[in-house]
Amino acid sequence: MSQQAREQFRREDHENETFVLTTVVGSYPKPTWLNRVRELYEDPDHGFDDEDWAEATDDASRLIANEHERAGLDVVVDGEMRRTEMVEYFAHRIDGYQFNGPVKVWGHNYFDKPSVVSEVRYGETWLVDEYEFTAGVTERPVKVPITGPYTLANWSFNEAYEDTEALAYDLADLVNEEIEKLVEAGARYIQIDEPALATTPDDHAIVGGCLERIAKGIPDDVYLGLHVCYGDYSRIYPEILDYPVDEFDLELANGDYDQLDVFREPEFTANLALGVTDAHDARVESVPEIKENIKRGLEIVPADRLTVSPDCGLKLLPRNVAYGKTKNMVDAAREIEAEIDAGELDTRLRPASAD
Repeated sequence: MSQQAREQFRREDHENETFVLTTVVGSYPKPTWLNRVRELYEDPDHGFDDEDWAEATDDASRLIANEHERAGLDVVVDGEMRRTEMVEYFAHRIDGYQFNGPVKVWGHNYFDKPSVVSEVRYGETWLVDEYEFTAGVTERPVKVPITGPYTLANWSFNEAYEDTEALAYDLADLVNEEIEKLVEAGARYIQIDEPALATTPDDHAIVGGCLERIAKGIPDDVYLGLHVCYGDYSRIYPEILDYPVDEFDLELANGDYDQLDVFREPEFTANLALGVTDAHDARVESVPEIKENIKRGLEIVPADRLTVSPDCGLKLLPRNVAYGKTKNMVDAAREIEAEIDAGELDTRLRPASAD
C-alpha cells in the first residue's frame, strides 16, 4: 500500500512518467525579521501580544511554503516557523513536562532541556493548527514532521518513570493521538523524527515498539516516514526494516555516502528518502553534482521508491543557500526522471565492479 500512498503526491501536471518524490526534512531558515519579532514577543516590557505573534508566524509560514512551491517541491512544509527546538516545542504542549532553564549542550549552544515530573498526558493539539494553515496557503501536499517519542524521552530528564522505555511508550500513545487528529484534518504525509536512535542504537527495539503504537489505526493512505540522522546505521540495520513505516529518511550526503553499503545486504525493502544535499555545508551543490548523489540512491532502490531531500533540516543555513540547494535538487530530480524515461539511465543502478 505504501506505493499507492506515495503516488498521491505526484502532481497531475508532472512532466515525466518516472516520479522521484522531492521534499525537505522539515526546518528551514527563518526570515530575519521573524527572529526580531520573537525577541519583541518574549520581552515582557513590550506590548507585542499573542495575536501579533500569531500573525507574524502565519506570515512566515506562508512565505516559506510559497518558497518551497517556487523551488518546485512535490511536498512542502512551512519550515517549522512556529517551532523552536525539536524537543522543547512539544514538551511545552505535553502535560507532565517541566522546564528548569537552559542546559549547555555544545560550544555556546544551549538547549532548554525539560524534565518529566509526572505521568505524561495529551492536552492541547500540537500541530493541527500549523498543518491546517499551511495546507490552506499552498496547492501542494504538506508534510508534517513530528519529534518521535524515543527522542522526546531520551533528550529529557526522566524524574517520573521507571526507565526511558516506559516513558517512550506512553509518549508514543500521545503521538498516535496527535497523528489521528492530523489525519482527521487532512494530513497524509507524516514524518517521525528520531535522531536519538542513531546515537543510542541498542534501543532500536524500543523505537520499534513505539512505532507499533504510533502506527496503530493509521489509515493505509497515510504515508509514514522515519527520519534518522547522525549515527552508525550498521548498528540498526537491517532491524529497522521491521518497523511499520513506509519510508526511511537517511543522512548520507554529509558522510560522502560512506555508509551506503550498509543498505545493500540484506535488500532494502522499504522506500528510501535519501539526503542528496549537505545541510551542514553553506555551499549550493550544482545540479550535476546532485544528480550523481541521486544515482547513489538508485543503487539501493528503484526510482518509484526513491524520495530526495536534504540530509537534515536546513535552519542553520543562510536562506538564499537553502533555497538554492532546494531548487537545484528539484531540477536534478526532474533531469534524472527524464533520463530514465528516455532509456538513458536504469531505474535501479548497480555499483561498478571492483575489477
